[in-house]
Amino acid sequence: MTRPTIAVHKFSSCDGCQLAFLNAGEDLLELAGLVDIRHFLEAGVADEDAGVDIAFVEGSISTAEEVERIRRVRANSGMVVTLGACATAGGLQALRNLDGRNDAWKQAVYAQPEFIGTLEHAEPVAAHIDVDFALWGCPVNGRQVLAAVRQLLFGVTPLDPRDKLCHECKRQHAVCVMVADGRPCMGPVTRTGCGALCPRFGRDCYACFGPAENANTAAMGARLDGLGLPPADIARRFLFINSHAPGFLEAGRKHYRSDFGDD
Repeated sequence: MTRPTIAVHKFSSCDGCQLAFLNAGEDLLELAGLVDIRHFLEAGVADEDAGVDIAFVEGSISTAEEVERIRRVRANSGMVVTLGACATAGGLQALRNLDGRNDAWKQAVYAQPEFIGTLEHAEPVAAHIDVDFALWGCPVNGRQVLAAVRQLLFGVTPLDPRDKLCHECKRQHAVCVMVADGRPCMGPVTRTGCGALCPRFGRDCYACFGPAENANTAAMGARLDGLGLPPADIARRFLFINSHAPGFLEAGRKHYRSDFGDD
């Protein structure tokens, strides 16, 4: 019996989601017994144009070369799954989309900007091809990725946890850092997936896993304002990691405009 095939492709990113995949320990060894990995540079397997059943994609689309390459990935894959914040919502790279000064930044930062071949905007993978499933996180949770692989291999649509991080805090018996310490925690609008890592250690959530289902960003913005955050800092909370996620982009721009008068 032929085993299913998978590939893991990197685009503009830090490799953190691929490393989370690799750091899944014994689960990864179990996965290696279930599938044939045709392309995964972090794991030492290189065949970028191999035809596979499932392709995982890490990173945003930031160059013309990447536009062509992601189209080849789509053509060579039965299913495409985005892996993490960069591939799913543009990630940190997409912050450069917000002020419309990409060329000005290149001129200011690089001694020879003519060698920098970026597109005007960094975009999520779904802006260029059809995506079958998205895994959120910065980085993703390795066990979450491997659970999705198993479900896909059985022909089942993977579970997509969208409940709010606050629910996870309650399950973990973590003290609410917003109530107890007045910290500007994004848990009320952020999807679970990380295990409430930051709040369990007394830190506020930075929305690494993107927007939760039915996220009330207006109420969240008002609460952050009530905690004393200026509009620019509220905007950064929404736009920092998942700037082009639905809901977060609109909320972040609203507070950005109120602070800077940017139309």
